[in-house]
Amino acid sequence: MSETFTSASQEEAGFRERARLSFDLDADICVIGAGLAGLSIALEAARLGASVAVLEGRHIGWNASGNQLGTVMPGFALPLTELIERIGFEDASELWALSKEGAELVRANATEENMPDIGLTEGVLEVSNVDSGDRLISRLQMLHEDFDTEVEGWQVDRVRAALKTDRYFHGIYYPNAFQVDGRKYVHGLAALARRAGARIFEDTPVVSIDHSGIRKRIVTPSARLRASHIVLAGNIHLGAPLRRLSETLLPVWRYAGITAPLGERVHEIIGFKGSVMDSDGIDHFRVVDGDRLMWESPETTWAARPQRFAGSVKRRIRSIFPELGNVEISETFGGATGQTVHGMPQIGQLRKGLWVASGFGRQGMNTSAMAGQLIARSILWGEERWKLFSPFELVWAGGTTGRVAGQLVGLWGRASSAAAGSLARYRERARVKDREREARLAEANRAAGTGPRRPPPGVRPRMAPPPQPTATQEAEPAAQEISQEQGVSQ
Repeated sequence: MSETFTSASQEEAGFRERARLSFDLDADICVIGAGLAGLSIALEAARLGASVAVLEGRHIGWNASGNQLGTVMPGFALPLTELIERIGFEDASELWALSKEGAELVRANATEENMPDIGLTEGVLEVSNVDSGDRLISRLQMLHEDFDTEVEGWQVDRVRAALKTDRYFHGIYYPNAFQVDGRKYVHGLAALARRAGARIFEDTPVVSIDHSGIRKRIVTPSARLRASHIVLAGNIHLGAPLRRLSETLLPVWRYAGITAPLGERVHEIIGFKGSVMDSDGIDHFRVVDGDRLMWESPETTWAARPQRFAGSVKRRIRSIFPELGNVEISETFGGATGQTVHGMPQIGQLRKGLWVASGFGRQGMNTSAMAGQLIARSILWGEERWKLFSPFELVWAGGTTGRVAGQLVGLWGRASSAAAGSLARYRERARVKDREREARLAEANRAAGTGPRRPPPGVRPRMAPPPQPTATQEAEPAAQEISQEQGVSQ
């Protein structure tokens, strides 16, 4: 199955005639924002029998929802250990179970019957940039035994057999995770919502909101809408009427590129069929359209044209997989995500009848699907599982100062990851050289018949400690690699 990331359909490209709200309308639920979260809420609510209207200021999936790699797996942006520290093991376990439910909701929607040519493939591999065997074992035990998640640990040799690079060490394989064509999924979600009875209005920005009273009032440029419930499912682009909510999100633009066809050599170098992401959250890639590589890497807190990052993507691919050579980037794309200060999505009721579903930057597609079910069932069935997210309240993201700080933190994170990776690879090479030196010495002793003397009976031999590189020897090669990596990231 192919993925049409480079040849969008007429609907995806915006040529389909868009329905604008040009008449006054009443509905049970008004959803503001037609991205993954808003459409998931509209679909779930319409399936439960509610009348739903979706208002979108531009067009369906125009931002990050329509420009992502389509990887679906359990979890959140906040690391699991930090989640447990913040809310306790029991609540963390329930939230993790919800994230797994969200992934299965995406799988149930992304069938060939519902979304033809969705291109679903199985398996996600998370690889480590450093040699972290002990931490790998601890995390595997936690995921498998405490959080009932099917995972498999991969040793260094197995990772490097699948990915021909020395940049990665251990890995965690998620066999039940999967990936889909991200652009097709968001438009397929809109089609399912329409079939269920939801009405979607594009090119319909919200001018003002009055959320007082039982029936809320929403004003658009050419019509008014009344609803019992309003769901704010936008991102950082909610606009003036909802600026206070937008200011709780740090805007981060993530960019990706797709190479020209690479032929069979890409499969010889990248033998893993699913998505690959590193544990530091810097690189995320997979093979699409048979022999093309889709790679997501650069990140910034300021908007820019995606084409500007084609060179960065190319250099990053060359630094990780030099055997691929000088690849050509035939398409670039990107979008802005809203990231929260606490690292968790914002899901819940702000006041009676006013709901929020935002902050899905770095959270994954599973969380937006999960939010759709939580909010729809809370409104129509009275469920209160959304209260599990109550500890993660709305926090101001710092405005311009927060964006500058976020950019600096991102640069520091990439630099520290490069430093740690370079040092880990240097130590690995030093260990290999030590073993080779010992093997040559043992072979020379055998040839000369001058092996080490045997100790007297009952006396254990004293083992000399392995030679350790001096601080200067460690620092010099590592510093060279760090400078090279920084040049690549720049």
